[in-house]
Amino acid sequence: MRVLVTGAYGLIGSACLARLYRDGHEVTGAGRDVRLARRRAPFAKWINADFRRLTLAGDWLPLLEGFDAVVNCVGVLQDGMHDDVQRIQVAATTAPFAACERAGIKRLVHISAIGASRSAPTAFARSKAEAEDNLSRRQLDWVILRPGLVLAPTVYGGTAMLRGVSALPFVTPVLEPDARIQVVGVDDVAAAVAHSLTPDARTRVKWDVAHPEVLTLASIVGGIRDWLGFRKRPIWRVPRGFGRLVSSVADVLGYLGWRSPARSTAVRQLAAGVIGAPAPWIAATGIEPRSLGEILAQQPSSVADRWFARLFLFKPAAIVGLALFWIATGIITMGPGAAVALGHLKTAGVPPKIAGPLVLAGALFDYFIGLGLLLRPVARIVLHIMLWVTVLYLIAGSVLAPHLWIDPLGPYLKIVPVLIATLFTLAIIDER
Repeated sequence: MRVLVTGAYGLIGSACLARLYRDGHEVTGAGRDVRLARRRAPFAKWINADFRRLTLAGDWLPLLEGFDAVVNCVGVLQDGMHDDVQRIQVAATTAPFAACERAGIKRLVHISAIGASRSAPTAFARSKAEAEDNLSRRQLDWVILRPGLVLAPTVYGGTAMLRGVSALPFVTPVLEPDARIQVVGVDDVAAAVAHSLTPDARTRVKWDVAHPEVLTLASIVGGIRDWLGFRKRPIWRVPRGFGRLVSSVADVLGYLGWRSPARSTAVRQLAAGVIGAPAPWIAATGIEPRSLGEILAQQPSSVADRWFARLFLFKPAAIVGLALFWIATGIITMGPGAAVALGHLKTAGVPPKIAGPLVLAGALFDYFIGLGLLLRPVARIVLHIMLWVTVLYLIAGSVLAPHLWIDPLGPYLKIVPVLIATLFTLAIIDER
């Protein structure tokens, strides 16, 4: 069967793509930017499909030509720089539904979420419900799968946050530790998708996909910490007021392009609980989902998992720290540090007519490059600029003013840790 998987390099989409390929299907992945995906999953064909722009059935018809089935794994948590929940999860999600109907593609599997409801507390869950209602009216052999909290060896978003929180020393901070949650392994979600594409699969059904056991968020975090091999630590119930403050900051960062799992939508979804009724799905398909313990036991943690967990919350600190360093450098150079900077240039033999504009230009550059690091779409480019500017600064300084290497204040020596921090941040900047 020729299958198109949308959102195919995401957490669920990539697992579905690999499972369907192993089952012998001819798979094609679709997403906003598939350059990296082509290298990571060369077994699949890839097409660019930006849901932000493909909001009409006519936009999708050329892309659907030749396919027998579609698996839609696209979803966004909250509005942000590149994300519009209503546009992506309703307009752009229902457009391929209508296109499949017009193109004669009968089988369509849609990944929704447990808790999707028109009366849900978040736009994420309400938009998921709106798309479900639209699909249920279509003349298609549709299957709607509503996973619980998806756990996977490769983590992203909320599951990455769980690992990061689990790795903190002293105490383990958990917001809404009593939240009731059902988990599901990503392989079980992929198995549900694969089953939905079999000829005898029941269609025009909506399944909650999760293990029946209801856990608390605190017990999930504790289980992950045990799996990572860290010592047990007491759970600290994060005050809701502090949690709202963190979420507000995370929401602002979302409009700078950073898709933080601490945004308000995630918090409200957790507070509402992630509880479904998976018994009908289990009975109808024969798939026996794994429990939390079985999911974790399937793949013992490695040093890479422990590194990731420890570095997850360090990453934003490193980015903010570097940004503030460069911003502060620019402000200081334009203010109280101007005379010192001019003195260094004079010692290096730079003419006064050039030194003044050079100091101002350097200060403005530092200030704006620091601000640029806070913008996710250009963060990697900015880090490269920081890296090479720092190297050139040390080289030029060593030629023009080598005596500063033995200056008691260490203006050159202090740059070396910044250079290392830049390299380190560049190494961990990836989100997927």
